[in-house]
Amino acid sequence: MAIDPDILIDWFAEQGRDLPWRRAECTPWGVLVSEIMLQQTPVARVRPVWEEWLERWPRPSALAAAAQGEVLRAWGKLGYPRRALRLHAAAEVIARDHGDVVPSDVDTLLALPGIGVYTARAVAAFGYGKRAPVVDTNVRRVVARAVHGAGDAGPASNTRDLADVEELLPDRDAPAASFSAALMELGALVCVARGPRCADCPLHADCAWQHAGRPAYTGPAKPVQRFAGTDRQVRGLLLDVLRGTAEPVPKERLDLVWSKAGQRDRCLDSLLVDGLVEQTPDGRFALPGEY
Repeated sequence: MAIDPDILIDWFAEQGRDLPWRRAECTPWGVLVSEIMLQQTPVARVRPVWEEWLERWPRPSALAAAAQGEVLRAWGKLGYPRRALRLHAAAEVIARDHGDVVPSDVDTLLALPGIGVYTARAVAAFGYGKRAPVVDTNVRRVVARAVHGAGDAGPASNTRDLADVEELLPDRDAPAASFSAALMELGALVCVARGPRCADCPLHADCAWQHAGRPAYTGPAKPVQRFAGTDRQVRGLLLDVLRGTAEPVPKERLDLVWSKAGQRDRCLDSLLVDGLVEQTPDGRFALPGEY
């Protein structure tokens, strides 16, 4: 069973959220920044930070000229701060090798530091209006239900998932890009993992999952992500201290953020290895490139 692109595109035109990176005036650079920020981070948290970044660094060259520590401070609490450094590295290459213009070709985008399959295709589709299958968790769920009649998508497979969406895309660039955005939005707002709002779904009449009686998902259990007590939480607490001070801090100050010394020291070491923290010659700690 296929999805009628026109039905979904019309729904998106009426019901899609008004997000700044979707507006006509948004540059491909703005789209790239949004896509990096939105990875595993909700829209509500991303929007104010994205707006600040685009005002401060409206072009790749502007971000490339900033110190890594300054970039990490501006990243704030979006989480997964290595994304900020990858975006900084990509900006350097774009400014140096691509005339300060984000590439439009998927293969060229994939060659940029830290840009993966999803991000490259998202920038081509949403930044340049190109026909490129874009697959995230929401898209996979919509396709699993509406096309395959399954309760949810199973384990991800780039080859299979991209082929599924490629088959659904309209032939022309602009409708295909709109359709990709609409698929994603439907999964985010209506065809959600728990409590899908099927009565509000524009695909309800033709949905294979509805016709199959809405069978429950029976595939492998999905891992439950936790935060409290994890190394991710401890790394964040350590970075919070460094973002909140104008001077390098001694180890004793970092020791106060977490009582388990072994875990705390392991996390500090991992931050040093990842390039998110630097140690000064006198043994104190700071964000990279600031001292």
